[in-house]
Amino acid sequence: MKILAFDTALNACSVTIADRTNILAHVHEKRRRGHAETLLPMIEAEMKKAGLAYKDLDLIAVTVGPGTFTGLRIGLAAARGIAIAARKPIIGLTTLETLTAAVPVALTEGRPVIAAVDARRGEVYVQAFKRLDQGEIILPLTTPTAIRTELVLVSLDIETAVVVGSGARLLESMPDFDAEKYKILDFLDDPDAVNLVHLAAVRGLPAAGAPSPAPLYLRAPDAKLPGGKDPLAG
Repeated sequence: MKILAFDTALNACSVTIADRTNILAHVHEKRRRGHAETLLPMIEAEMKKAGLAYKDLDLIAVTVGPGTFTGLRIGLAAARGIAIAARKPIIGLTTLETLTAAVPVALTEGRPVIAAVDARRGEVYVQAFKRLDQGEIILPLTTPTAIRTELVLVSLDIETAVVVGSGARLLESMPDFDAEKYKILDFLDDPDAVNLVHLAAVRGLPAAGAPSPAPLYLRAPDAKLPGGKDPLAG
């Protein structure tokens, strides 16, 4: 199964092309702006590196959020455009589970993983997961939510965990943070499409007639389109 995966949800732009989990081409670039101008040329370049045409693909995978309003629109619009043109299915995966997929099972030491993303305005996007030894299987322990940073650890009610994402250091600065209970992994600020590929390979092709992925917004965007409607939410 040949997969094209990409992410523009936060402060990076990444593209991976794989034959299941065999990586054929990959690029990850830190980027706060300019995703719209960067993504499609990046996809084209990686497709050439992989030696594939769009007709050769079996699946397109894209992150659906939580993330920036603009970044999510760019990624999902590109995924839908390619899917329609090439007549290929799409699968959507969250930024939080993609961050969790990057954590080697050995580093969890049997503990849950808390994926935390700095949502600005004193909030964190957060969700807890359990990594299983069998491949890339990830089980959600909580629902994704946007919450005040100082309330995260109390609301999750998880005694011990490893913490990843750009929100990890924010949690570490809280008065109730216990370094003996929570281990910070500070090398994973943004999702990487290479981990998106591994998740997509496990999930497989969506069922026939499945709806196209929709953006996962955990709070209203800072700016709204005229009329307040999101064209990707329908």
